[in-house]
Amino acid sequence: MSLRKAYLLIFLVLLVDQISKIYVKTNFVLGEEVEVLNWFKIHFIENEGMAWGTKIPGEYGKLILTVFRIFAVFGIGYWLADAIKKRHSTYLIVAIALIFAGAAGNILDSVFYGVIFDDSTHNLATIFSPHPYGTWFHGLVVDMFYFPIWEGNLPTWMPIFGGKHFMFFNAIFNVADMAISTGVGILLVFNKRAFPKH
Repeated sequence: MSLRKAYLLIFLVLLVDQISKIYVKTNFVLGEEVEVLNWFKIHFIENEGMAWGTKIPGEYGKLILTVFRIFAVFGIGYWLADAIKKRHSTYLIVAIALIFAGAAGNILDSVFYGVIFDDSTHNLATIFSPHPYGTWFHGLVVDMFYFPIWEGNLPTWMPIFGGKHFMFFNAIFNVADMAISTGVGILLVFNKRAFPKH
């Protein structure tokens, strides 16, 4: 796979990711939900930290996370350029490009959204607001895709979790997260093709 095609894939993922985030941010109030199907909803939340809302505690936790993500993206970018230069498997290059695009998409939120949007609580956010909700490197990541496929109490005969309330799938995520997950999935499922032994 050529560098140009990898760049095109990254650009398309970033474009769809940012358009979907800006649309939701400017058309939904925080916590608002629209049911597309009974198992698929658009539910607007903002994520302060990493996956499933995990965050680094402390005053500088968000800044540390954002800076770490930026360094990680530079590392992934180097890996991508090296893989293309050495003509590695297309599986590997596509996977790295997807991971790069997803990480970069969430970094854009973290770096810029705090200074270009106002607050989404109780009102629709406006872009390029004179009253932004945060500062540089302290933006919140916009998440919206929600697939509550099944919810209920598990049978009592099940060990450990029997009788407890359970929901599958309760994560809310965005296009960037999907790109990262798809890239990692390619590396796991097509491992032998991504890393062929010569």
